[in-house]
Amino acid sequence: MKITIIGTGYVGLVTGACLAELGNDVFCLDVDQRKIDLLNSGGIPIHEPGLEEVVARNRAAGRIQFSTDVAASVAHGDVQFIAVGTPPDEDGSADLQYVLAAARNIGQHMTGFKVIVDKSTVPVGTGDRVKAALQEALTARGVDATFSVVSNPEFLKEGAAVEDFMRPDRIVIGHDKTPEGEKAAAMMKKLYAPFNRNHERTFWMDVRSAEFTKYAANSMLATRISFMNELANLADRVGVDIEAVRHGIGSDPRIGHSFLYAGAGYGGSCFPKDVQALERTARQYDQDLLILRAVEAVNDKQKLVLGQKVIKRFGADLNGHHFAIWGLAFKPNTDDMREAPARVLVRQLLDAGATVAVYDPVAMEEAKRVLALDLNAAELARVRFATSPTDALSGAEALVIVTEWKAFRSPDFVKIKTLLKHAVIFDGRNLFAPEAMAEAGFEYHGIGRSILTRS
Repeated sequence: MKITIIGTGYVGLVTGACLAELGNDVFCLDVDQRKIDLLNSGGIPIHEPGLEEVVARNRAAGRIQFSTDVAASVAHGDVQFIAVGTPPDEDGSADLQYVLAAARNIGQHMTGFKVIVDKSTVPVGTGDRVKAALQEALTARGVDATFSVVSNPEFLKEGAAVEDFMRPDRIVIGHDKTPEGEKAAAMMKKLYAPFNRNHERTFWMDVRSAEFTKYAANSMLATRISFMNELANLADRVGVDIEAVRHGIGSDPRIGHSFLYAGAGYGGSCFPKDVQALERTARQYDQDLLILRAVEAVNDKQKLVLGQKVIKRFGADLNGHHFAIWGLAFKPNTDDMREAPARVLVRQLLDAGATVAVYDPVAMEEAKRVLALDLNAAELARVRFATSPTDALSGAEALVIVTEWKAFRSPDFVKIKTLLKHAVIFDGRNLFAPEAMAEAGFEYHGIGRSILTRS
């Protein structure tokens, strides 16, 4: 099939590459000439395991191309995926300017039937707005072409997006019951047929329900994280091991084990933005989503917990103190630092007077960019970007772990103890067993594990 992907960001590039991998003829459009030049030269603008190989393989086979030519992109694809950003607006709602601009561009160039697929995460009712924008552009041209707007939200995890796309647990498609909508459904069924050979993974519904499903899913996952983080903070007070509790409740099949890990709070491009957007939608309908308001408040507070533990241990005045920070990206296997807890931690420690050495296996360049935005020149001068985990430890009072990279799971504790001024570890992801840390001579501070802390 001939497919156009509008937007070569995280969702668009993964979607385009994976659809090309299935044998489709894919045209990827982006207005950013630098990004297109990078892709055409063999580069990748994001870090996503396996993606570079998929793109290279399909570029070599001629199944994927990258361009800024809007007219060519509209002419190419029978199915037009809109996969542009929907950043939060000032009031927390999703900013749809790029989605609607993409729709208008399609309307300004199409001449025959098109399926327009909202792949971007968009609030309920966006399909209607996309349809109106398309029709307005067609009317202005005096063109009587038909189309159908479909909602096909993505459920990709950063760091595992290629695997998630190629082996989906579900495919959600929303369409209307008009003749055009049924034609679009038939085309989407053909496109996703390779994923349904073993068993049917597609859930068919109306457009609004599909739009809502994406926000509901991310909000539920965010709720589980904040719930466990709030319990972990109480566990620290009452002398409970939150890891034991996690195993105890996760064994209940009604609850399950996923997203029950206590930690330093969630970040990234999806959960914070989507929780806010769903809250905003509710307010538009005079409804207050109390649980989601609490989820967001708990998460904001949780990002402060690691820094508070450091300050409690070393004092409110950290002038003359230096700390090592391992992990900057909001999660492993990505360089994404949007809403990352590490950014909050760096700010806390600097505000208290400390200096820090930071290290991340992948996100160092992105960290330099975002911390330059977060901090002034004097503050940034107190941040050292280390070249390795070991380098970060040199001269540090203690080690603070923020991101659960696999490279941090089995470190050389003897070397760590030698390099640190104090054998103290603050573990924001509960990577290590407190008993083992105590045996190794470390003072260990996890999240919700104070009953096992040794000093």
